Amino acid sequence: MTSKLTLISHLLCPYVQRAVIVLEEKQIAFDRIDIDLANKPDWFLKVSPLGKTPVLLVDGRPIFESTVICEYLEETTPKPMHPQDPLTRAQHRAWMEFASATLNAIGAMYGAPDERTLRAKVDNLKTKFAQVEAELSAVGRLEPYFAGDSFSMVDAAFAPVFRYFDVFETIDDFGVFTQTPRVNAWRAALHQRQSVRSAVRADYPELLRGFLIQRKSELSRRIVEGADAVN
Repeated sequence: MTSKLTLISHLLCPYVQRAVIVLEEKQIAFDRIDIDLANKPDWFLKVSPLGKTPVLLVDGRPIFESTVICEYLEETTPKPMHPQDPLTRAQHRAWMEFASATLNAIGAMYGAPDERTLRAKVDNLKTKFAQVEAELSAVGRLEPYFAGDSFSMVDAAFAPVFRYFDVFETIDDFGVFTQTPRVNAWRAALHQRQSVRSAVRADYPELLRGFLIQRKSELSRRIVEGADAVN
């Protein structure tokens, strides 16, 4: 690819991470511009009709929505990350959508206003990861990745999902992964992948904790209480 690529980003956006991981896996050069979604510049709204990140500028022409960006990169660059078989490829795309639904469930969890609601949202996440566990078991997956040895688009989609729990588990023991050994192994393998590690800044955990505190939710309260106990 000879086009100039610029990724419009937000430091915490999991969908940005998805796009970055694909760019890194394919070893594609790109520039990155981070914006504040709470104070969106006028130029951003002109390239992002939905007002969301990521946006990929290809020679100045915008593509928005992470899945669309990833599919464009898959179609126009070497090092395919989707399987060749059409049915398997469609199944992978379906599980990418499941990853997006899981991100929505995570948002509901960290926004839960009280303990009862938080428990319900955690239970919902347990159910989702039990579904993933069942899929990994049903296909007879060999570690380390979703499709075995090959790092795929599904891996890129789920890596930002798991990253949230690296921070959540420093706040409380929610027990989301107590019954999911295959998911746990997959999560650990993704954590070690260089493209996954480089998709965020080193201060991501601190930035996420600050974001969570601002939610004024039950999770926010637990973070603040934990900090007070330490002090």
